[in-house]
Amino acid sequence: MSPGDEHDGYGGSGQTRTRLPEGNTGDVHGGTRRPARSSRSLLAGLGVVALLVAAIAFANRGGTPAGTSPSSDTPGKAATAPTGTRPVTDTDGTVPTGYAHDEQGAQSAAANYAVALGSTDMYQKGPREALIRSVYAPEVVDGLLKRYDASYSPELMAATGLEPNGTAPDGLTFVARTVPIGTKVTSYSADKATVDVWYVNLTGLAGEGSTKPVTSAWFTSTQKLSWTTAGWRIFSTSQAEGPTPVGGDDRASAADEIAEAVEQYGGFTYAR
Repeated sequence: MSPGDEHDGYGGSGQTRTRLPEGNTGDVHGGTRRPARSSRSLLAGLGVVALLVAAIAFANRGGTPAGTSPSSDTPGKAATAPTGTRPVTDTDGTVPTGYAHDEQGAQSAAANYAVALGSTDMYQKGPREALIRSVYAPEVVDGLLKRYDASYSPELMAATGLEPNGTAPDGLTFVARTVPIGTKVTSYSADKATVDVWYVNLTGLAGEGSTKPVTSAWFTSTQKLSWTTAGWRIFSTSQAEGPTPVGGDDRASAADEIAEAVEQYGGFTYAR
């Protein structure tokens, strides 16, 4: 679900993707050039559309974007074994923070931000605001919040099978998780980075009588990150479909098995 440019060749021809205007990203750290304000407003607005693409697409076919819920019943997160810089141990709300000021840190941030932006928190007003403030650069937050509040409407909730407040109906479990497969840096400087995150979404409603079964979808998110006083933060992001592997012949699990798995298996803090 998920607000970059530089989208060269994800998974071959014929893919759809959302493109954003470049904007004056050089002003992220306090630049005073007036024209940046209107560009940032447009950038933020289009960013909302990018993050909602997967949500709306899933609503039309039966599902929703991925992630994890911060409720007390949600399994805790555990750190993966990194190939270099150690995983972070701090959090801002439910989002891991404290990434290194280097390329590895930017990739770790991008992977964890992809997970957060695909989460069930995005469907509830309070958690959504806290999450957006945790992952985005301060100068784009307010505009994004207004657009998200308008976009995550009761109509969208109904199309995804959720209650108007973004919760699952009684007897059903809202499954929404993003699982990063890998990351790569496409550009890097001391205070800016562009990172691609390839990931799979598991989304839907699990439980007896569900008409929105849990399905998987593959995407690549391109995040433009800026180094701020709070560490790496997203300035803009876009999303493209794929690369998508050929489906296997595995037997689909029953809805109650999926619901139990989501309750029993925790998520990860990702490190490059």
